[in-house]
Amino acid sequence: MSSPPLAGVDRRLFLTSLLGAAAGVAGLSGCAESSAATGTGLKIASFQNSQQLQFKLAGLGELPFEVSSWVNVSAGPDVINAFRAKSLDLANNAGIPPIQAHYQGFDAKIVAINITRKPNYVFATKPGSDIRTVAGFKGRRLAFSQGQAQGVVLLRALKQAGLAYDEVELVPLTSNQFLTALQSGQVDIAPLGNTQSPAYLAQYGSKGARVITTDVVDLLNLLWAPTSVLKDRAKADAVAAYIPYWAKGAVWAYEHPDVWNEEFYVKTQNLTLQQAQGISKLANKPYFPPSWAEAIRWEQETADLLAEGGFVKEFDVASLFDHRFEGIAARSVPAEYRR
Repeated sequence: MSSPPLAGVDRRLFLTSLLGAAAGVAGLSGCAESSAATGTGLKIASFQNSQQLQFKLAGLGELPFEVSSWVNVSAGPDVINAFRAKSLDLANNAGIPPIQAHYQGFDAKIVAINITRKPNYVFATKPGSDIRTVAGFKGRRLAFSQGQAQGVVLLRALKQAGLAYDEVELVPLTSNQFLTALQSGQVDIAPLGNTQSPAYLAQYGSKGARVITTDVVDLLNLLWAPTSVLKDRAKADAVAAYIPYWAKGAVWAYEHPDVWNEEFYVKTQNLTLQQAQGISKLANKPYFPPSWAEAIRWEQETADLLAEGGFVKEFDVASLFDHRFEGIAARSVPAEYRR
């Protein structure tokens, strides 16, 4: 790609945000101008081309560095595997995959935060189930993905309902297996995203399937990258340049639900317009905090919750955050999206 100025973003913005904390990383601030010229490229996750489409519809223009590939991957375990294989440099996930990566001994860092305040998941029952509350999960088979957001949402819901882990049967699955497991009766309950549940109910609601809503949130929507990528000065600058696009794209989608519903959910996800509108009504207003303090506290609570269940070992999650990038997303959006 060519190297036009950042659309609506002062190039010095992300450089300045890196300077204070990057004193120990010699030359980091000087690489943004040269990254495209030297052929620096990033391999970025984009589930079913959603990110490119969002940037295009938002009119953000070309990225000021080369994207060597847009990788169709989204689930945490798949992202970690792609990081390990060096086929991916930057991904958008929830808070739990970085914790799981740390537990597996893979070194990666969080570089941007978007906090969500409303639940992104519901608990779907298998067809014909009589379960109507989280308390009814006792003694049932629950789809559980240790390395994904769905897993921590389930654990938090159980804790809120006062259910111990040994009072339920956690069935280890990945999220892409949840629908099949529900349909076949392999599990009684599975966490489904707000984008998945309308289609599931449309198909199985008449057969007795339902969804159980809670106020449990998965607080973090984040960008993260392998530490090896962030140690490369030119790639680190490219990551810094990408963050404003990511933040602005999220704001655009929130402010233009009608266009996003039609162009993404209807045209690419095969949902009806009514289903897409139901999803947009549940959408979180983006919030890019200038400080990561709340995000770190939540991530620590999550890691501790997993450790209590014996799923990971206790550790200080502060090591997961690369503070050189703190504040870039917040400075890229209007004030109403950073408070």
